Amino acid sequence: MCGHSSGMMGFPLRLLAREVYDRVRAIKGDKQVALITGEERIEPPDARYFLCTAEAMPRVSGQHAFVAIDEAQLGADPERGHIFTDRLMNVRGREETMILGSATLEPMVKALIPGAEITTRPRFSTLSHAGVCKLSRLPKRSAVVAFSVEQVYAMAEALRRFRGGAAVVMGALSPETRNKQVAMFQSGEVDYIVATDAIGMGLNLDLDHVAFAALSKFDGRRKRRLTPSEMAQIAGRAGRHQRDGTFGTLSGTGKGDPGEPLAFTDEEVYAVEEHKFAPLTHLFWRDATPRFDSLRTLIADLEARPDHAVLRAAPEAIDMAVLRRLADDDIGRSVRGAGSVRRFWEACSLPDFRNLGVEQHARFVARLWDDLAQGYLGADFVAARIAELDRMQGDIDTLQGRIAAIRSWAYICQRPDWVLARDEMAARARAVEAKLSDALHARLTERFVNRRTTLLMKSLGQDASALPVTLEPDGQLTVEGESIGRLEGFRFHVDPNAGVADRRMLLAAGEKALPALLAERADWLLSQGIAELEISGGAIRWQGRALADISFPGQPGAGNFGAPRLALSRDLALLPEAAKTKLEAGLTQWLDRQLEPLAPLRKLAEAARDPEAGSQARALVITLIEARGVISREDAGLEHLPKDMRPYLRKLGVTFGALDIFAAPLLKPAPRRLLHALGLDLRPVNDAMLPVLAEGGWAKGRLPAGYRYAGSQAIRVDLAEKILRAAFDGRAVAAALHPKERNRAFRVDLSLAVSIGLEAENARRLLGSAGFRCDKARTLPEGAFGPPAPDRWHWRPRRPQEQGRERDDRAADRRTDRAPQQRRARRDDRDRTERSAPDAAQAKGKPRDDKRPQRPARPGPKGPPRPVADTGPARAGGAFDKLADLLKG
Repeated sequence: MCGHSSGMMGFPLRLLAREVYDRVRAIKGDKQVALITGEERIEPPDARYFLCTAEAMPRVSGQHAFVAIDEAQLGADPERGHIFTDRLMNVRGREETMILGSATLEPMVKALIPGAEITTRPRFSTLSHAGVCKLSRLPKRSAVVAFSVEQVYAMAEALRRFRGGAAVVMGALSPETRNKQVAMFQSGEVDYIVATDAIGMGLNLDLDHVAFAALSKFDGRRKRRLTPSEMAQIAGRAGRHQRDGTFGTLSGTGKGDPGEPLAFTDEEVYAVEEHKFAPLTHLFWRDATPRFDSLRTLIADLEARPDHAVLRAAPEAIDMAVLRRLADDDIGRSVRGAGSVRRFWEACSLPDFRNLGVEQHARFVARLWDDLAQGYLGADFVAARIAELDRMQGDIDTLQGRIAAIRSWAYICQRPDWVLARDEMAARARAVEAKLSDALHARLTERFVNRRTTLLMKSLGQDASALPVTLEPDGQLTVEGESIGRLEGFRFHVDPNAGVADRRMLLAAGEKALPALLAERADWLLSQGIAELEISGGAIRWQGRALADISFPGQPGAGNFGAPRLALSRDLALLPEAAKTKLEAGLTQWLDRQLEPLAPLRKLAEAARDPEAGSQARALVITLIEARGVISREDAGLEHLPKDMRPYLRKLGVTFGALDIFAAPLLKPAPRRLLHALGLDLRPVNDAMLPVLAEGGWAKGRLPAGYRYAGSQAIRVDLAEKILRAAFDGRAVAAALHPKERNRAFRVDLSLAVSIGLEAENARRLLGSAGFRCDKARTLPEGAFGPPAPDRWHWRPRRPQEQGRERDDRAADRRTDRAPQQRRARRDDRDRTERSAPDAAQAKGKPRDDKRPQRPARPGPKGPPRPVADTGPARAGGAFDKLADLLKG
C-alpha cells in the first residue's frame, strides 16, 4: 500500500487496524494516515492512507489507488460474513485490489471475480503434532486455548500456581487490554498465555506450542467440534517465519467422546500439518444498499436472497433481529420517511458490545432512538453517561462490563449526526476506555500472574551469584523489583503474603543470595552501624534481633566480668565463616567498651580472688558482688569481719553505712542499666537513678535496685546514708557538748532530706529505721506568738529481740504478700502497746516492770499535749528490702 499514492485496507479487528496504522504512520507521517473504526476516528484533512475495520470501511471504488481486504475468508462467518462478502465484491482500488485470506477462499474468488490473479505464499515453518501433555509439564512459550470464560480462568489459575502465571486473551477484553496482555507475554514477563479462539486471528506471537484445553465450542446456536480449518487457524500461531511450532492437547481438562481422552483424530492432525482443508462452498451475503422507503421495505431488502450460486442469504444477525423486534412495537410504527428509516436502521446497527442478547440490546437501542428522534444527543447527557462509567473499582467481570458499555458510547460518539460536541465526547469516551483497560489489565495481572514466582522460576537454575536479588534500604529483598521477603537483622523472613506453594521457592531463592548479602551487611554494621547495637536481655541486639548471647563463665563471685563469652545466634547461620569470625571479633571489642561502667564490680571481683585479703573480707566482697553492689548490714555478716580490714575494703569503693553496705560507683545510672541489660540483676531499674522515687513510682513488691523504703517514698541508698550520717553528726555534737548526760536529746536538720525530694514525714521514718526517735515539740497554743520549738531527737538502737521480731515480720510478709501499710500499722500498734504498758501497770497500783528510777515530772507551761511522732522503722524494716527484691527477681 505504501508503494501507491493512496490506499485503504479493511481488517477484521480493531487492534489489527491500529497495529498497521501505527506502522504506516511511522513511514508516511501523522498527517497522511487515517484510522477509522466503529469506536475511533482519526482522520486528518489531507489523509491519503486509510486503515479501517471492515464494517467502517467506506463502500467506494476508484477513490484510492490501492485497496486491500484482510482475512476475506470471514465471508463464510454467519454473523459478519455478509460485510466481508460485500467488500470483496464491490470495493476496488484504481490501480490494485488485494484480497488476503486462506487458501480455502480460492474457489469463491474465482467464482465471484473471474479475472482475479491467485498468488500463494508457502509457510516457511512446519507445524507438527506433539500429542497430549500435562499442564504442569507444559513447555515454555506455550499458549493454552479454551472456549469458555470459566475454563480460561481455571487454566490461568493453574498456570499461576505451577509456573508463576499467564497472560489472558479473550474476545470480551477491550483491544487495549488485549494488547497489554500480549505485550506482557511478548516481553517475556510470563512464558504462557491462555486464550479463547480470539488468538487465532490478528495476533502474531512468539509461540512455540499451542495446547488445546477443548476441541469443541458453542458458536451461538449449538456446541460443535472445531473444523480442521479452525484448528489450523489457532494452531498456526505456533512457529514464526522459519521457526517450527507444535500443537497438541492437555490431559485432565475434559473428555471428547465418552471414555475417550481429549485428542485430535488422525484426519485432523493430517489436515493441520499438511494444510489440507476443504475449500469454502459458499459465502454469506446481504444487500448492502437496501431501500429506506419504509421499515417493511427495508426488512424485505435485507431478507432478499442473492442471485449468485456461491452466495447464501446471511443468517439473522443481531442488528436484523433488533430491527424486527422494534419494528413491531409502537416505536417502529412511529418511524416515517426515508431519512427517519435510514437513521433508525443505523441505530439498530449499533454493535452489541455487551453481549446482552436481542431483548436487552433492543431495549438499549429503543432508549437511544427516543433521544435521537428529537434530533441530537445533548453533550451534557452523553457526558453524564460517560462519567457513570468512569470508575476503576470492581473485579474483572465488572470492569469488562464497563468497558463494553463505554465502547457502546464510543461508537455512538463517532456518529457525525448523533451527538453534539462529537469530538469532545469521543475523546472523553476513549480516555475512559483507556483507563478501564488499564485497570482491567492490572486486575488480570494481579489475579493470574505471580511475577515473583515467574522470575524465580527463570533464575533458580542459575548460579547463586547470578540470582538478581537486591537488598533494599528498608530491608526488603527483591528480585527485579518484586519482594520475596525481608531481612530483620540477619534473619530472612519470607513474604507473609506468599502462598504455601511459593514459600519453599522464595526461601530457596533467599538462601541462595543471602550469604553474600549478609557478609556485606556485617561489614556495614561493623564500619557504620555499630552505634545501632544495644545490650538487652543478656544479648547483643540489632534492630530488635539478638546477634549474640552474652555469658560470664563460672560463678558470679569468680570475678570474670571482664571476660564475657559470646554465643552467636542462629540468625547468623548463613553468614560465611570468614565474615562470621570477623563479626564475632568486632562484637567482642564493642562489648569490652560497653562493659567499662562495670569496672568497680570487676575491681571487687579481683579482690575476691586475692588470697591476701583474708577469708572474712573475701566472703563479704563475694556477698556484695552477688548482691550487685548493695547489701544490708544485717545480711553482711559484719560480726565476722575484723575492723582492721575495713580500710582495705574502703579503698575498693565499699561504703559501710548505717543501714546498708554498698559500692557507690555502682549506683550510677550506667552500671545499673548495664547490669539489668546483661541479665545479671533482674530487679527493676530506674534508668536515671533518681534520688527519690514518689509513692507508686515502682511496681508493687518490685522496688528498683539501689533503693530502700522511706515511708511512702523510696530513696537511693547512698543518699539515705548522707541523711543518716548528718543525723549521727548532730548526735555527736550534742554528746560532745554534754558529755555527762546519757542519751542527750539533739536536733536533726531535715533540710537536706527535703532538698532532695524526700517528704519530712518520710524522712523521719527513714531515720527511724536507723534507731532515731523523734519527740515532736508542742504546738503553740491558740493566740500565742513566737518561733516554734524544735523537735527533739533521741537515738536508741534496736535490741536483739526487736531485730529478731523484725526478721519474723519480714518473713511473714513475704509469705502472705502483706501490704506495706498493713505492716507499718501492725508495728506501730505494737510499739504503742509496749510504750504504754508500764504506765498502765502503775495506774492499777502495780509496780513497774523495769528497774529504772522514775523521774519526777518537770513543771512546765500548761498547753496542748505534744503530738506523737511516727518515727517507727521505714517499710519492711529497710534491712532486707534489697534481698527481698533480688529473691523476687
